[in-house]
Amino acid sequence: MGQVLALDSLLHSRQVWQGRAAPQPSGSQPTGWPTLDAALPSGGWPEHAMTEILLPTDGVGELQLLLPTLARLTREARPVMVISPPYVPYVAGWEARGVVMSHVDIVHADERDVLWAVEQCLRSASCAAVLAWPVHADDRALRRLQVAADTGKALAFVFRDRRHAVQASPAALRLELEGTPTWQVRVRKCRGGNPPVQAVPLASGWS
Repeated sequence: MGQVLALDSLLHSRQVWQGRAAPQPSGSQPTGWPTLDAALPSGGWPEHAMTEILLPTDGVGELQLLLPTLARLTREARPVMVISPPYVPYVAGWEARGVVMSHVDIVHADERDVLWAVEQCLRSASCAAVLAWPVHADDRALRRLQVAADTGKALAFVFRDRRHAVQASPAALRLELEGTPTWQVRVRKCRGGNPPVQAVPLASGWS
């Protein structure tokens, strides 16, 4: 029969390995939504990478999700590109949320040119963030945007219909925005950790 030893003696003699929880990283690109930052492994948006945001339909608050980030970047005089949005951004509303519109450029491109325009802006290293709504984007095209974001050290935000959720994505972060029963996001994929099981509520507001 095996000898019974006190746990304290094993720990003291260093015969048992003690794991320690890794400290939660403090993201250099906070989303501005404390509940979302707490749920993401990096503590915010993944640096120099593409975030894919899946939507049930356009106009469900996808821009509100990014307004804290756009306000922070433009207050630092860092350029933001908005490429072919489905609706014209409400300038007064953005300004009321702290976005400095003089550092925001809105580009209207033909459907066939949207992906090209996004890639050029990301690769230029002159944009802090690029937002786009490509209608047709296959895996190869999305990979090019991911590489371009890394090359240009920029944040890329690509909005797509949630029907694409069944397809694999090269995005570093993949969120699905839900408007009912409450406004929340589901983390479908996140680089550096496992997605939280539960949806992340956003109704508490942003900082």
